[in-house]
Amino acid sequence: MPAGYAFRPRAWTFALAAAGCAAGIALGNWQTERAAHKRASAAAVISESLQGEFLPKFTILLDNKMHNGRPGYQVVQPLRMADGRQVLVNRGWTPAGATRSQLPQPRTPGGAVSIQGIRLDHLPRAFEPAGAKSEGTVRQNVSVREFAVWSGLALEPWVLEQHSDLDDGLVRDWPRAGSGAEMHESYAMQWYSLAALSLILFFVLNFKIENRKP
Repeated sequence: MPAGYAFRPRAWTFALAAAGCAAGIALGNWQTERAAHKRASAAAVISESLQGEFLPKFTILLDNKMHNGRPGYQVVQPLRMADGRQVLVNRGWTPAGATRSQLPQPRTPGGAVSIQGIRLDHLPRAFEPAGAKSEGTVRQNVSVREFAVWSGLALEPWVLEQHSDLDDGLVRDWPRAGSGAEMHESYAMQWYSLAALSLILFFVLNFKIENRKP
């Protein structure tokens, strides 16, 4: 009796393949959107050059910022410009002390300075448990509005990420604008591959060899 192939899918294999395919496509689309968002953010970068005087009495340290595997802080200070406007500046990274009680004392240049950097909508945000208090000079996160309330200053609604050098010992090794887009695109391809594999396995596993009657 000659043998032939028959396609006889079972309901559970169909449901499993459909779920795997849908999940792969949905997660692939999500990663693709994240990559597009990062590329769009990089294209929208605005460079700024500012002149003014730092106000060191209003210094906040953003906690748990790593650099080359070493814990530390990012130093945030307002800059008062000659026209009276005040802008928050993320000046850079400084290492943590030997204990949590030993806070760094970042050097602040006195008098007028000229700095360059890029304009950001907000300071970097890290995970923070719901209900966590945001107060004092060491914080996990701080918004421009929260900084303004804490300091009593009238601040511009944006932040400068400082890229130019100053004699202050701070590290300004910022991630490249748009970095991470390639990683998200790679993840997207993996999820799309999973969707395709779900379909391939569905068809391969449901084809049966049957003996046909002459």
